[in-house]
Amino acid sequence: MLSKHQYAAGSPDWLAMVGEVLLTADRAAELPADLTFSLVEHYIDGPEIAPGLFQGLRFDITKGVPGFRVGVRPGEVGDITIHVTSEVARRLNQLYASDPALAQVRQAALASDQLCIQGDPSRLGAWFAASHDEIVSRTRVSPSGKCLNAAQFQNF
Repeated sequence: MLSKHQYAAGSPDWLAMVGEVLLTADRAAELPADLTFSLVEHYIDGPEIAPGLFQGLRFDITKGVPGFRVGVRPGEVGDITIHVTSEVARRLNQLYASDPALAQVRQAALASDQLCIQGDPSRLGAWFAASHDEIVSRTRVSPSGKCLNAAQFQNF
């Protein structure tokens, strides 16, 4: 069972929590044993969080076995690759799936190139979409409601 602790949006601990939520959702979905695909999410304005790794998450399913890594390499791609600004990611991760504003924020971000999705997101399936609300419930934003700057981010 996952802890209900809240994590600062976009922090390395938050990214690890997202990976754990996805692992749990994947296992509960009993996906096919031969399923293989990868998802890479880059924060296009995010800082380096470890040598050669920048703010983001890589989630893989290899022959039905899920795994993830916090941090992405420049230019890293997956079967589905998402490029998103920190601000848009923060806003999306404050809105539950039932909130009509979620679709509005997503559409505005796509139209303004603050969010770019390459590949077919329908391949992720319902288990992935269902994990969104769990992530939202465990996301804490800064008191100002703004994203952390690079210096603040490094202190998490």
